[in-house]
Amino acid sequence: MNSILTAAALLAATASADLCAHGSTDTNGNYYCQEVKAITYTGVGGSGSYNRVTSMDGSSGSCASSPFGYSGSMSPLDEEVSMHFRGPLKLLQFAYYAPDSSSKKRSVGRKSAHERRHAHGHAHQHLHHARDAQPAEDKRGLGDMVTATINGLVQTWANDYAGAGASSTPTAAASTPESYGGSSWGNWGSGSDSSESSESSSQAPATSSASSSSSSSSDDSDDDDSSSSGSGWTRKGYYSADDGTSDGIVFLNHQGGSGSGTFDYTFGNSLSYSSADGKSGASSPQTLEACTLDSDTEVIIMTDDKCSGDGCGYYRDGTVAYHGFDGPSKAFFFEFEMPDDGQSAASIYDPVNMPAIWLLNAQIPRTLQYGKSECSCWESGCGEFDIFEVLAPGDTRCKSTLHGNIAGGDSDYFARPTNGSIKAALLLYKNNIHIKVLDDSVDFGSTMGSTFFTEMIADTAADSMSNLVSLFKLSG
Repeated sequence: MNSILTAAALLAATASADLCAHGSTDTNGNYYCQEVKAITYTGVGGSGSYNRVTSMDGSSGSCASSPFGYSGSMSPLDEEVSMHFRGPLKLLQFAYYAPDSSSKKRSVGRKSAHERRHAHGHAHQHLHHARDAQPAEDKRGLGDMVTATINGLVQTWANDYAGAGASSTPTAAASTPESYGGSSWGNWGSGSDSSESSESSSQAPATSSASSSSSSSSDDSDDDDSSSSGSGWTRKGYYSADDGTSDGIVFLNHQGGSGSGTFDYTFGNSLSYSSADGKSGASSPQTLEACTLDSDTEVIIMTDDKCSGDGCGYYRDGTVAYHGFDGPSKAFFFEFEMPDDGQSAASIYDPVNMPAIWLLNAQIPRTLQYGKSECSCWESGCGEFDIFEVLAPGDTRCKSTLHGNIAGGDSDYFARPTNGSIKAALLLYKNNIHIKVLDDSVDFGSTMGSTFFTEMIADTAADSMSNLVSLFKLSG
């Protein structure tokens, strides 16, 4: 059996771009090509920089940031990411896996952190959270047309090119990032924090935008040893709705000020612990019950490792702050339903019946996911990936899109699971992102053999109408 590295090398040699040559449909300016069972994005990582938030002033509403350089095969999504779920959606299972060797966490010179968000493009921007939100300039530019709702306004753009190259630097950066050697930031993302400190006392010291820059270079060589030797991947987090159990993860939402977290009229709601039904805040961690999230409900999953000291960089004062899922190689498994609740939007300012599953650079929700662009690293390119996202009320198609300094969206799509559940896997590995709908028999066990991922990469390495596989090349 070939190793994961061999499969990845085969994929790197393949150049193609979705299945749109076989036909497409224009729905209100948004192009849909073929329904598929798997999509692979190639060329997702690279070198560049984005602006990390270093302070948030609740009195003036101003935020400061400094440029942060990154480099790596999965950068910047090799950094901590958070997983987001918007209704109507019923999450039945969730699992997070990492290569066995990744238990040895990297310690890199990362610095102050989080950002704002996800006012990006596919209607994640709900108005009850979007206080003073500014439209984010989407960096996609691929030949097919894409239509999305940004801050309540419908926007359409071409969707044929991957956007700025990996080495491009966002214009928002004040200076060229340089290596940061300050010891006070040395453990950012190292996972060495204790979990007892409170949110208010665990915030990293704020710095101005003129502060010295920082950078990170990921090295996934440790993962290679585990993957190629066949020792497999270990489950680090798990949730089962049927059993009502969760392990290694925490459920959060945007209801700060209700039970936990904070609220003010400058930045709005911070993160909070989620109630069991996801609708309100809670005073302590709760396990999500077996329920269908409403259209206006968003639940966030992070690890159960609470931020303390400078381990998460800068985050909003008073927020509920936890570490995200770190590392250049990681896999997520889902079992979920996206039922049609029958609602239709009264206007473009009130999107409903548009479920989604997506991930963000975890700095975003820890500062300001919905709000002023300068209070988030999102617009400057710290990263987001939409995995399954419905773009119009009641639509039965789920699109995927990468947002960042390298960006693009495949016009092929997955069928929305309105009647019953599906299982799916998301694999971030070696400059590629793979999404695959799985057989119902796949078990989210305590370990996942490397053979599973080897075969998943091989099965999604080329466009195939017969196998319902779409390959989307971003760069390289």
